[in-house]
Amino acid sequence: MRWPPGGGLYISRVPVAPAAAQARAPVAPSLNPFRVLVKHRNFRIFLIGQTLSLIGTWMQTMAQGWLALELTNRPFLVGLVATATSIPILVFTMPAGVLVDRSDKLRLVRIAQGAYLLEATALWGLVATNRITIGSLLALAFLSGLIASIEIPARQSMFIDLVGRDDLPEAIALNSSGFNLARVVGPGIAAAVIARLGIAWCFFLNAVSFVAVLVGLFMIVLPAHRPHPGHARPWIGVQQAMRYMRQTAHVRALMLMVTVYSILGVPVLALMPVVARDMFHLGAGGYGLLLSFLGVGGLAGALSLAAVGYRVSRTRMLLVASMVWPTLLVLFAFARAPWQGYLLLLGIGCTMILNGAIANGLLQQLVPNELRGRMMAAYGLVVVGLAQVVGAFTSGALADLLGVRTTIAAGAVLMLGYGAWAFFRRAELRTLEEGHVRDLPVL
Repeated sequence: MRWPPGGGLYISRVPVAPAAAQARAPVAPSLNPFRVLVKHRNFRIFLIGQTLSLIGTWMQTMAQGWLALELTNRPFLVGLVATATSIPILVFTMPAGVLVDRSDKLRLVRIAQGAYLLEATALWGLVATNRITIGSLLALAFLSGLIASIEIPARQSMFIDLVGRDDLPEAIALNSSGFNLARVVGPGIAAAVIARLGIAWCFFLNAVSFVAVLVGLFMIVLPAHRPHPGHARPWIGVQQAMRYMRQTAHVRALMLMVTVYSILGVPVLALMPVVARDMFHLGAGGYGLLLSFLGVGGLAGALSLAAVGYRVSRTRMLLVASMVWPTLLVLFAFARAPWQGYLLLLGIGCTMILNGAIANGLLQQLVPNELRGRMMAAYGLVVVGLAQVVGAFTSGALADLLGVRTTIAAGAVLMLGYGAWAFFRRAELRTLEEGHVRDLPVL
């Protein structure tokens, strides 16, 4: 990597081996999905603390959606709360990615998790004293998104420091498994807490859960941070990342696929309170069960991905997941009985996580280290920012107008159409594992 006097960034002339060739050499002999945890102490500490914290986060997510529905009784405003969390990510995460590339990532993650603790405590206090309004709920959701605009790229780009490049895909898959384990446990606990203690205690327990992740983060020891030189203006760094994505065919195709699937497929999560009440006529407990079944499916998909390693082509797995996910969403839109919804959510959770985890792993193997923070910022902008600001907001409005079933089905059909075109009519996604970082000027 070299930085010309004018601030431009150029990929060095040293050839980079294809991602598949780089990674397939150290094939593990076992199918143990937890081998990366045994091998890497730092990642083991990180994942335990992060999973405990995510249980609290899913409790808050479930309670926040239900609270928004209780306060407003409008699907549009339920979607708006999710959108408010993501607007700062959409606006600020790319400049934040420049900050991440120049800063100590572990320190940034510690600061962000402490800020999450304060936000959750404030939310608990307002709900416990009956002073919560839809306005204050939206404001705190916005604050959470502002923190996430820095925390997401910092945490995602820190994985390579925790496990190294060879074990990166398995680490990403295991991180997804922790996320989905939390999605299984968190909503179930939240439903029980709401029934017995009241909704405010979900926010209190989430605040307490951040202590776990902070303890873990302060136990992690990484080599001293060595900043990369760069241009003084953050916008120059953003331009570098955007030009790299535009001019690197495999990265461009992967990011486009992630964008379309995030906008059309992920917003079903924001609509889940409406799905529970209007599609299946369930209460808070049934809503929690829907999220739990989605999490069980995601957990199964993530552990399977961590176990198979490089024995199965990730490009083929991505193709299968990308076709099956929207197909199951169409069937889910027409499900009538809760048990049908539960079973379909197992498959939806599995394929959704496979799609996201494989795409994340391939992207991180393709990009150079000097751009990793910005590329993870772009990834977070899409899967969180655009998915909520565009996807959840639009789906909430359409659910108000057309009904939740039609909204989910229409998005799934569009996903399926795009996936068929992108995988079968274009070569870039079919050859992702053959792709490599090319000698392209970024600025």
